Amino acid sequence: MDTSTITEIMKSKGLRITPQRFSVYANLLARCDHPTVEQIWGDLNQDFSMSSKATVYSTLTALKDVGLVREVLLQDGVSRFDANVREHHHFFCLNCKAIEDLDWEVFHPPLVKLLRSGLKVTGYESTIYGLCDRCNTETN
Repeated sequence: MDTSTITEIMKSKGLRITPQRFSVYANLLARCDHPTVEQIWGDLNQDFSMSSKATVYSTLTALKDVGLVREVLLQDGVSRFDANVREHHHFFCLNCKAIEDLDWEVFHPPLVKLLRSGLKVTGYESTIYGLCDRCNTETN
């Protein structure tokens, strides 16, 4: 995605554009591995010190609050982030901890009518756990 498109998206959400916000969002848009704060921070500071972990975390929180990123919690105590905010599911590799997006259409909607009365469903997502191609090949 080009610079002007990223800038317009952020402006449309009412975000003040700072170099750190721009860099964090651009970093997330360019990847599909659901990075942690530490991974993004490492990427941004690879060539020169650009921001602290706290800045990266607060930037991710601001981007999440306006709906530009989502937080993915598939492991205890590990927050990962995703710029794909469309409805989708995840595959989580139990060996290498890789996360892969799965198309929404992969699963039929849950049978909401089978839930006990009084529960109001506002959304759902599924996570499939197993071994990715690379890890499955290594174990055979």
